[in-house]
Amino acid sequence: MKPFTKILAAASVAITGTMTISLPAHAETTLTVHYPMPGFFKDVMDTISKKFMEENPDIKIQFANPSATYEEGIQTIMRQVGTSEMPDLTFIGLNRLRMANERDVPVDLGPLIAKEKASMAEQGFSDTILKLAQVNGKQVGLAFATSNPIMYYNADLVKAAGGNPDQPPKTWDEVIDLGAKIKALGNGVDSVDFRWQGDDWMFSALLFGAGGTMLSEDESTVTFNGPEGQKAMKVVDRLVKEAGMPVFTKQAGEQAFVAGKVGFAFQTTGALRNTIKNVGDKFDLRTAEIPLLDPENGKLPTGGNAVVILTRDEAKQNAAWKFAKFAAGPYGASVVVPGTGYVPNNELAATSPEYLGAFYEKNPLFQAGLKQMPRMIPWYAFPGSNGVRVTKTIVDNTARVVEQSATPEEALDDAAKDVKRLLPRS
Repeated sequence: MKPFTKILAAASVAITGTMTISLPAHAETTLTVHYPMPGFFKDVMDTISKKFMEENPDIKIQFANPSATYEEGIQTIMRQVGTSEMPDLTFIGLNRLRMANERDVPVDLGPLIAKEKASMAEQGFSDTILKLAQVNGKQVGLAFATSNPIMYYNADLVKAAGGNPDQPPKTWDEVIDLGAKIKALGNGVDSVDFRWQGDDWMFSALLFGAGGTMLSEDESTVTFNGPEGQKAMKVVDRLVKEAGMPVFTKQAGEQAFVAGKVGFAFQTTGALRNTIKNVGDKFDLRTAEIPLLDPENGKLPTGGNAVVILTRDEAKQNAAWKFAKFAAGPYGASVVVPGTGYVPNNELAATSPEYLGAFYEKNPLFQAGLKQMPRMIPWYAFPGSNGVRVTKTIVDNTARVVEQSATPEEALDDAAKDVKRLLPRS
Protein backbone atom coordinates (compact mmCIF):
# COMPACT_ATOMS: atom_id res chain seq x y z
CA MET A 1 0.00 0.00 0.00
CA LYS A 2 1.32 3.42 -0.93
CA PRO A 3 2.17 5.85 1.94
CA PHE A 4 -0.61 8.24 0.92
CA THR A 5 -3.15 5.41 0.82
CA LYS A 6 -2.06 4.27 4.27
CA ILE A 7 -2.47 7.78 5.62
CA LEU A 8 -5.92 8.09 4.03
CA ALA A 9 -7.00 4.72 5.43
CA ALA A 10 -5.75 5.65 8.90
CA ALA A 11 -7.52 8.99 8.69
CA SER A 12 -10.71 7.26 7.62
CA VAL A 13 -10.54 4.94 10.62
CA ALA A 14 -9.87 7.86 12.92
CA ILE A 15 -12.74 9.88 11.49
CA THR A 16 -15.08 6.91 11.68
CA GLY A 17 -14.06 6.32 15.27
CA THR A 18 -14.55 9.99 16.10
CA MET A 19 -17.97 10.04 14.46
CA THR A 20 -19.05 6.91 16.35
CA ILE A 21 -18.02 8.38 19.65
CA SER A 22 -19.65 11.74 18.97
CA LEU A 23 -23.08 10.33 18.01
CA PRO A 24 -25.61 11.19 20.76
CA ALA A 25 -26.83 8.30 22.94
CA HIS A 26 -30.40 7.09 22.32
CA ALA A 27 -32.64 9.27 24.48
CA GLU A 28 -34.60 7.35 27.09
CA THR A 29 -37.52 8.66 29.16
CA THR A 30 -38.03 7.06 32.56
CA LEU A 31 -41.54 7.10 34.03
CA THR A 32 -42.21 6.40 37.69
CA VAL A 33 -45.55 4.67 38.15
CA HIS A 34 -47.49 4.15 41.38
CA TYR A 35 -50.38 1.73 41.85
CA PRO A 36 -52.48 0.31 44.72
CA MET A 37 -53.37 -3.23 45.84
CA PRO A 38 -50.31 -5.24 44.74
CA GLY A 39 -52.07 -8.48 45.68
CA PHE A 40 -54.39 -7.85 42.73
CA PHE A 41 -52.18 -5.87 40.40
CA LYS A 42 -48.45 -6.68 40.75
CA ASP A 43 -48.38 -9.47 38.16
CA VAL A 44 -50.69 -7.48 35.88
CA MET A 45 -48.50 -4.36 36.09
CA ASP A 46 -45.33 -6.35 35.49
CA THR A 47 -46.82 -7.98 32.38
CA ILE A 48 -48.20 -4.74 30.92
CA SER A 49 -45.03 -2.73 31.56
CA LYS A 50 -42.78 -5.44 30.06
CA LYS A 51 -44.84 -5.55 26.86
CA PHE A 52 -45.00 -1.75 26.70
CA MET A 53 -41.23 -1.39 27.02
CA GLU A 54 -40.70 -4.00 24.31
CA GLU A 55 -42.83 -1.89 21.96
CA ASN A 56 -41.40 1.43 23.21
CA PRO A 57 -37.69 0.87 23.88
CA ASP A 58 -37.13 4.60 24.42
CA ILE A 59 -39.41 4.59 27.50
CA LYS A 60 -38.52 2.87 30.76
CA ILE A 61 -41.17 2.09 33.40
CA GLN A 62 -40.13 1.93 37.04
CA PHE A 63 -42.60 1.34 39.87
CA ALA A 64 -42.84 3.27 43.12
CA ASN A 65 -43.78 1.34 46.27
CA PRO A 66 -47.41 0.26 45.81
CA SER A 67 -50.11 1.16 48.35
CA ALA A 68 -52.12 -1.51 50.13
CA THR A 69 -55.52 0.06 49.39
CA TYR A 70 -57.14 2.79 47.29
CA GLU A 71 -57.52 4.90 50.42
CA GLU A 72 -53.81 4.67 51.29
CA GLY A 73 -52.98 5.30 47.64
CA ILE A 74 -54.82 8.62 47.38
CA GLN A 75 -53.44 9.79 50.73
CA THR A 76 -49.90 8.99 49.56
CA ILE A 77 -50.37 10.96 46.35
CA MET A 78 -51.89 13.93 48.20
CA ARG A 79 -48.85 14.05 50.50
CA GLN A 80 -46.45 13.91 47.56
CA VAL A 81 -48.01 16.67 45.46
CA GLY A 82 -45.39 19.29 44.63
CA THR A 83 -42.48 17.17 45.88
CA SER A 84 -39.83 15.18 44.04
CA GLU A 85 -41.42 12.00 45.39
CA MET A 86 -44.59 12.42 43.33
CA PRO A 87 -44.73 9.77 40.56
CA ASP A 88 -45.35 10.57 36.90
CA LEU A 89 -48.46 8.40 36.77
CA THR A 90 -50.67 6.74 39.34
CA PHE A 91 -53.73 4.52 39.43
CA ILE A 92 -56.49 6.11 41.56
CA GLY A 93 -59.69 4.49 42.83
CA LEU A 94 -62.63 5.70 40.75
CA ASN A 95 -64.29 7.18 43.86
CA ARG A 96 -61.16 9.24 44.65
CA LEU A 97 -60.75 10.92 41.25
CA ARG A 98 -62.93 13.77 42.44
CA MET A 99 -60.73 14.39 45.49
CA ALA A 100 -57.59 14.48 43.33
CA ASN A 101 -59.25 16.79 40.81
CA GLU A 102 -60.39 19.25 43.46
CA ARG A 103 -56.69 19.72 44.27
CA ASP A 104 -55.94 20.10 40.54
CA VAL A 105 -53.55 17.13 40.71
CA PRO A 106 -54.37 15.19 37.49
CA VAL A 107 -53.43 16.39 34.02
CA ASP A 108 -56.52 17.08 31.88
CA LEU A 109 -56.54 14.38 29.20
CA GLY A 110 -59.32 16.06 27.22
CA PRO A 111 -57.03 17.93 24.79
CA LEU A 112 -54.95 14.79 24.19
CA ILE A 113 -58.07 12.74 23.43
CA ALA A 114 -59.45 15.45 21.15
CA LYS A 115 -56.31 15.27 18.98
CA GLU A 116 -56.84 11.57 18.25
CA LYS A 117 -60.57 11.03 18.78
CA ALA A 118 -60.97 8.66 15.83
CA SER A 119 -58.07 6.39 16.75
CA MET A 120 -59.21 6.34 20.39
CA ALA A 121 -62.63 5.03 19.31
CA GLU A 122 -60.95 2.39 17.14
CA GLN A 123 -58.99 1.25 20.19
CA GLY A 124 -62.17 0.64 22.19
CA PHE A 125 -62.37 3.93 24.13
CA SER A 126 -66.08 4.67 23.71
CA ASP A 127 -67.72 7.74 25.25
CA THR A 128 -69.31 5.46 27.88
CA ILE A 129 -65.89 4.07 28.83
CA LEU A 130 -64.30 7.53 28.91
CA LYS A 131 -67.01 8.89 31.24
CA LEU A 132 -66.00 6.43 33.97
CA ALA A 133 -62.91 8.57 34.63
CA GLN A 134 -64.45 12.02 34.20
CA VAL A 135 -65.12 14.53 36.96
CA ASN A 136 -67.61 17.27 36.10
CA GLY A 137 -66.86 16.73 32.43
CA LYS A 138 -63.07 16.85 32.83
CA GLN A 139 -61.17 13.76 31.67
CA VAL A 140 -58.92 13.18 34.67
CA GLY A 141 -57.87 9.65 33.72
CA LEU A 142 -58.61 6.53 31.70
CA ALA A 143 -60.49 3.66 33.36
CA PHE A 144 -58.02 0.83 33.85
CA ALA A 145 -59.73 -1.85 35.92
CA THR A 146 -63.47 -1.89 36.58
CA SER A 147 -65.41 -4.27 38.78
CA ASN A 148 -68.74 -4.99 40.38
CA PRO A 149 -69.61 -7.03 43.47
CA ILE A 150 -70.60 -10.67 42.97
CA MET A 151 -71.53 -13.75 45.00
CA TYR A 152 -68.88 -16.42 45.47
CA TYR A 153 -70.14 -19.69 46.91
CA ASN A 154 -68.97 -23.12 48.01
CA ALA A 155 -71.16 -25.52 46.01
CA ASP A 156 -70.20 -28.44 48.27
CA LEU A 157 -71.49 -26.66 51.39
CA VAL A 158 -74.63 -25.47 49.58
CA LYS A 159 -75.38 -29.07 48.58
CA ALA A 160 -74.63 -30.40 52.06
CA ALA A 161 -77.10 -27.89 53.53
CA GLY A 162 -79.89 -29.03 51.19
CA GLY A 163 -79.52 -26.30 48.55
CA ASN A 164 -79.14 -26.67 44.81
CA PRO A 165 -75.73 -25.34 43.71
CA ASP A 166 -77.03 -25.05 40.15
CA GLN A 167 -79.69 -22.58 41.34
CA PRO A 168 -77.92 -20.14 43.70
CA PRO A 169 -79.94 -17.70 45.84
CA LYS A 170 -81.46 -14.79 43.95
CA THR A 171 -82.66 -12.81 47.00
CA TRP A 172 -81.13 -11.85 50.33
CA ASP A 173 -83.89 -13.80 52.09
CA GLU A 174 -82.68 -16.95 50.30
CA VAL A 175 -79.04 -16.18 51.15
CA ILE A 176 -79.88 -15.75 54.83
CA ASP A 177 -82.03 -18.90 54.96
CA LEU A 178 -79.43 -21.08 53.23
CA GLY A 179 -76.60 -19.43 55.16
CA ALA A 180 -78.23 -20.42 58.45
CA LYS A 181 -78.47 -24.03 57.24
CA ILE A 182 -74.79 -24.01 56.25
CA LYS A 183 -73.87 -22.62 59.68
CA ALA A 184 -75.87 -25.46 61.26
CA LEU A 185 -73.61 -28.02 59.58
CA GLY A 186 -71.12 -27.36 62.39
CA ASN A 187 -67.51 -28.53 62.24
CA GLY A 188 -66.22 -24.96 62.21
CA VAL A 189 -68.25 -23.98 59.13
CA ASP A 190 -69.52 -20.41 58.82
CA SER A 191 -72.33 -19.02 56.70
CA VAL A 192 -71.31 -15.75 55.08
CA ASP A 193 -68.39 -13.39 54.59
CA PHE A 194 -69.77 -10.00 53.51
CA ARG A 195 -66.72 -7.85 52.70
CA TRP A 196 -67.74 -4.60 54.40
CA GLN A 197 -64.27 -3.61 55.63
CA GLY A 198 -61.94 -1.02 54.12
CA ASP A 199 -64.30 1.23 52.16
CA ASP A 200 -67.97 1.99 51.51
CA TRP A 201 -68.18 -0.05 48.30
CA MET A 202 -70.11 -3.06 49.59
CA PHE A 203 -72.48 -0.84 51.58
CA SER A 204 -72.98 1.05 48.31
CA ALA A 205 -73.83 -2.27 46.63
CA LEU A 206 -76.68 -2.82 49.10
CA LEU A 207 -77.77 0.83 49.05
CA PHE A 208 -77.71 1.23 45.25
CA GLY A 209 -79.22 -2.25 44.92
CA ALA A 210 -82.18 -0.92 46.88
CA GLY A 211 -82.43 2.12 44.62
CA GLY A 212 -80.90 4.50 47.16
CA THR A 213 -78.32 7.31 46.97
CA MET A 214 -75.59 8.64 49.23
CA LEU A 215 -76.54 12.32 49.02
CA SER A 216 -79.34 14.37 47.49
CA GLU A 217 -78.93 15.54 43.90
CA ASP A 218 -77.61 18.95 45.00
CA GLU A 219 -75.32 17.19 47.53
CA SER A 220 -76.64 19.28 50.41
CA THR A 221 -78.41 16.47 52.29
CA VAL A 222 -77.34 13.02 53.41
CA THR A 223 -79.77 10.41 52.05
CA PHE A 224 -78.06 7.09 52.77
CA ASN A 225 -79.93 6.84 56.09
CA GLY A 226 -83.32 6.96 54.34
CA PRO A 227 -85.62 3.97 53.65
CA GLU A 228 -83.27 2.38 51.12
CA GLY A 229 -80.30 2.71 53.45
CA GLN A 230 -82.32 1.19 56.30
CA LYS A 231 -83.17 -1.80 54.10
CA ALA A 232 -79.51 -2.12 53.14
CA MET A 233 -78.16 -2.05 56.68
CA LYS A 234 -80.94 -4.37 57.81
CA VAL A 235 -79.45 -7.01 55.48
CA VAL A 236 -76.13 -6.72 57.33
CA ASP A 237 -77.96 -7.01 60.65
CA ARG A 238 -79.89 -10.10 59.51
CA LEU A 239 -76.76 -11.75 58.14
CA VAL A 240 -75.38 -11.61 61.68
CA LYS A 241 -78.54 -12.39 63.67
CA GLU A 242 -80.22 -14.94 61.40
CA ALA A 243 -77.40 -16.42 59.32
CA GLY A 244 -74.74 -16.29 62.01
CA MET A 245 -72.18 -14.24 60.08
CA PRO A 246 -69.04 -13.87 62.21
CA VAL A 247 -67.04 -10.66 62.72
CA PHE A 248 -64.37 -11.48 60.16
CA THR A 249 -61.41 -9.28 59.44
CA LYS A 250 -60.77 -8.97 55.71
CA GLN A 251 -57.84 -11.39 55.86
CA ALA A 252 -59.59 -13.89 58.11
CA GLY A 253 -62.66 -13.90 55.87
CA GLU A 254 -60.58 -14.55 52.76
CA GLN A 255 -58.64 -17.36 54.43
CA ALA A 256 -61.76 -19.04 55.83
CA PHE A 257 -63.56 -18.98 52.47
CA VAL A 258 -60.68 -20.40 50.41
CA ALA A 259 -60.17 -23.07 53.09
CA GLY A 260 -63.72 -24.29 52.45
CA LYS A 261 -65.11 -23.12 55.77
CA VAL A 262 -67.58 -20.45 54.53
CA GLY A 263 -70.66 -20.92 52.36
CA PHE A 264 -70.97 -17.48 50.71
CA ALA A 265 -68.58 -14.60 50.14
CA PHE A 266 -69.71 -11.26 48.73
CA GLN A 267 -66.97 -9.08 47.31
CA THR A 268 -65.39 -7.68 44.15
CA THR A 269 -64.95 -9.57 40.91
CA GLY A 270 -61.38 -8.28 41.11
CA ALA A 271 -60.55 -10.98 43.65
CA LEU A 272 -61.68 -13.82 41.38
CA ARG A 273 -58.33 -14.93 39.92
CA ASN A 274 -56.68 -15.00 43.35
CA THR A 275 -59.66 -16.86 44.80
CA ILE A 276 -59.54 -19.49 42.05
CA LYS A 277 -55.81 -19.95 42.65
CA ASN A 278 -56.15 -20.16 46.43
CA VAL A 279 -59.13 -22.52 46.39
CA GLY A 280 -57.47 -24.90 43.96
CA ASP A 281 -59.28 -28.23 44.14
CA LYS A 282 -60.32 -27.94 47.79
CA PHE A 283 -63.99 -27.50 46.84
CA ASP A 284 -66.36 -26.72 43.97
CA LEU A 285 -66.12 -22.93 43.63
CA ARG A 286 -68.99 -21.14 41.87
CA THR A 287 -69.98 -17.50 41.25
CA ALA A 288 -73.33 -15.80 40.67
CA GLU A 289 -74.86 -12.35 40.44
CA ILE A 290 -75.34 -10.52 43.74
CA PRO A 291 -78.98 -10.17 44.94
CA LEU A 292 -80.60 -6.73 44.62
CA LEU A 293 -83.10 -5.41 47.16
CA ASP A 294 -84.89 -3.76 44.23
CA PRO A 295 -84.55 -6.18 41.27
CA GLU A 296 -86.15 -3.71 38.86
CA ASN A 297 -84.39 -0.46 39.72
CA GLY A 298 -81.35 -1.64 41.67
CA LYS A 299 -77.87 -0.63 40.51
CA LEU A 300 -74.32 -1.60 41.45
CA PRO A 301 -71.26 0.57 42.14
CA THR A 302 -68.41 0.46 39.66
CA GLY A 303 -65.25 -0.36 41.57
CA GLY A 304 -61.75 -0.23 40.24
CA ASN A 305 -59.34 2.50 39.25
CA ALA A 306 -58.15 4.79 36.49
CA VAL A 307 -54.68 5.60 35.24
CA VAL A 308 -53.93 9.27 35.91
CA ILE A 309 -51.07 11.39 34.56
CA LEU A 310 -49.44 13.64 37.18
CA THR A 311 -46.25 14.90 35.56
CA ARG A 312 -46.26 18.44 34.15
CA ASP A 313 -43.04 17.85 32.21
CA GLU A 314 -43.96 18.03 28.51
CA ALA A 315 -41.57 15.31 27.32
CA LYS A 316 -42.63 12.98 30.11
CA GLN A 317 -46.29 13.75 29.43
CA ASN A 318 -45.97 12.45 25.88
CA ALA A 319 -44.45 9.20 27.16
CA ALA A 320 -46.99 9.00 29.98
CA TRP A 321 -49.86 9.40 27.51
CA LYS A 322 -48.51 6.48 25.47
CA PHE A 323 -48.34 4.31 28.58
CA ALA A 324 -51.79 5.36 29.84
CA LYS A 325 -53.41 4.44 26.49
CA PHE A 326 -51.53 1.14 26.39
CA ALA A 327 -52.44 0.15 29.95
CA ALA A 328 -56.12 1.12 29.58
CA GLY A 329 -56.33 -0.12 26.00
CA PRO A 330 -57.25 -3.52 24.60
CA TYR A 331 -53.94 -5.18 25.45
CA GLY A 332 -54.06 -3.94 29.05
CA ALA A 333 -57.66 -5.11 29.44
CA SER A 334 -56.75 -8.52 28.02
CA VAL A 335 -54.21 -8.85 30.84
CA VAL A 336 -56.34 -7.34 33.63
CA VAL A 337 -59.48 -9.45 33.11
CA PRO A 338 -58.00 -12.97 33.17
CA GLY A 339 -55.30 -11.88 35.63
CA THR A 340 -57.75 -10.57 38.23
CA GLY A 341 -61.46 -10.97 37.49
CA TYR A 342 -62.22 -7.32 36.74
CA VAL A 343 -64.71 -6.74 33.94
CA PRO A 344 -63.53 -5.27 30.62
CA ASN A 345 -63.10 -1.49 30.59
CA ASN A 346 -62.41 -1.53 26.87
CA GLU A 347 -65.01 -2.41 24.25
CA LEU A 348 -62.53 -3.75 21.69
CA ALA A 349 -60.96 -6.07 24.27
CA ALA A 350 -64.37 -7.41 25.29
CA THR A 351 -65.43 -8.40 21.78
CA SER A 352 -62.31 -9.06 19.72
CA PRO A 353 -61.16 -12.70 19.39
CA GLU A 354 -57.61 -11.32 19.52
CA TYR A 355 -58.18 -10.35 23.14
CA LEU A 356 -61.15 -11.63 25.23
CA GLY A 357 -63.70 -12.72 22.62
CA ALA A 358 -63.55 -16.43 23.55
CA PHE A 359 -62.38 -16.03 27.15
CA TYR A 360 -65.78 -15.91 28.83
CA GLU A 361 -67.06 -19.02 27.08
CA LYS A 362 -64.12 -20.98 28.42
CA ASN A 363 -64.19 -19.41 31.92
CA PRO A 364 -67.75 -19.49 33.33
CA LEU A 365 -66.69 -18.21 36.76
CA PHE A 366 -65.99 -14.82 35.15
CA GLN A 367 -69.47 -14.48 33.65
CA ALA A 368 -71.29 -13.16 36.75
CA GLY A 369 -69.48 -9.83 36.65
CA LEU A 370 -69.96 -9.54 32.90
CA LYS A 371 -73.72 -10.11 33.20
CA GLN A 372 -74.00 -7.32 35.77
CA MET A 373 -72.31 -4.66 33.62
CA PRO A 374 -75.64 -3.07 32.56
CA ARG A 375 -76.33 -2.42 36.28
CA MET A 376 -73.07 -0.55 36.87
CA ILE A 377 -73.11 3.12 37.88
CA PRO A 378 -70.22 5.27 39.21
CA TRP A 379 -68.89 4.55 42.68
CA TYR A 380 -70.06 7.66 44.49
CA ALA A 381 -67.38 10.26 45.24
CA PHE A 382 -68.18 12.55 48.18
CA PRO A 383 -67.39 16.24 47.63
CA GLY A 384 -64.63 18.04 49.49
CA SER A 385 -61.31 17.00 50.98
CA ASN A 386 -62.73 14.72 53.68
CA GLY A 387 -63.63 11.82 51.39
CA VAL A 388 -61.44 9.29 53.20
CA ARG A 389 -62.84 10.33 56.60
CA VAL A 390 -66.39 10.07 55.25
CA THR A 391 -65.67 6.54 54.06
CA LYS A 392 -64.19 5.60 57.44
CA THR A 393 -67.31 6.91 59.18
CA ILE A 394 -69.55 4.65 57.08
CA VAL A 395 -67.25 1.65 57.58
CA ASP A 396 -66.99 2.21 61.34
CA ASN A 397 -70.75 2.39 61.72
CA THR A 398 -71.25 -0.70 59.59
CA ALA A 399 -68.84 -2.43 61.98
CA ARG A 400 -71.12 -1.48 64.89
CA VAL A 401 -73.97 -3.38 63.23
CA VAL A 402 -71.76 -6.40 62.47
CA GLU A 403 -70.56 -6.37 66.08
CA GLN A 404 -74.17 -5.90 67.26
CA SER A 405 -73.30 -2.82 69.31
CA ALA A 406 -75.83 -0.66 67.45
CA THR A 407 -79.07 -1.13 65.53
CA PRO A 408 -79.15 -0.35 61.80
CA GLU A 409 -81.13 2.81 62.54
CA GLU A 410 -78.69 4.03 65.20
CA ALA A 411 -75.63 3.29 63.07
CA LEU A 412 -77.00 5.03 59.98
CA ASP A 413 -78.25 8.10 61.82
CA ASP A 414 -74.91 8.48 63.64
CA ALA A 415 -73.05 8.06 60.35
CA ALA A 416 -75.31 10.63 58.68
CA LYS A 417 -74.63 13.20 61.42
CA ASP A 418 -70.87 12.74 61.16
CA VAL A 419 -70.84 12.78 57.36
CA LYS A 420 -72.90 15.98 57.23
CA ARG A 421 -70.32 17.63 59.48
CA LEU A 422 -67.51 16.50 57.12
CA LEU A 423 -69.14 17.74 53.91
CA PRO A 424 -68.16 21.16 52.46
CA ARG A 425 -70.34 24.00 53.69
CA SER A 426 -72.55 25.64 51.08
